[in-house]
Amino acid sequence: MSLRSPLIRLAVAAATGALLSAAAAAPAIADDGRSGHRAATPRHSTTPAHGTTPEHSTTPAHGTTPEHGTMPEHSTARQNSGAPDHPRPRFTRGVVTARGGLALRTRPDLDSRVLRLARPGRLVWIFCRTLGEPVDGTRVWYLLSDGVWAWGSARYIATIGPTPRWC
Repeated sequence: MSLRSPLIRLAVAAATGALLSAAAAAPAIADDGRSGHRAATPRHSTTPAHGTTPEHSTTPAHGTTPEHGTMPEHSTARQNSGAPDHPRPRFTRGVVTARGGLALRTRPDLDSRVLRLARPGRLVWIFCRTLGEPVDGTRVWYLLSDGVWAWGSARYIATIGPTPRWC
């Protein structure tokens, strides 16, 4: 057996790992908040511990865990804008109230694929809300970010804090 074969395998594995790392980090690095686009009010985020943003689907470079609360995104443009400094949360907390658990789905309807089941009492991060198929009289669905982006019926999620923004 030649020594070249194990070395080639090792090199291919290292190159693959480097490529995957670069692909995962590139979107997070690309939006560093210095693009010049900003909202009328300063953006602050409350980010899930293993959260992502729907546009990038990667873990942010900085975030908070539930015990740390709100962490502002820092930008020199926002600091010098003269706008009032009050938090506008990006995520809202919620708790699953369904007795047997809540099916988290790929779309806000009952015909979509179930990604996983959230147990009763589980704390979830709500990114936004939209109208979808009615569930027990409620048409509102929440887009949840707990490592996987999934839709859950608002009928079985109690929000903690402000009402989530519309998608």
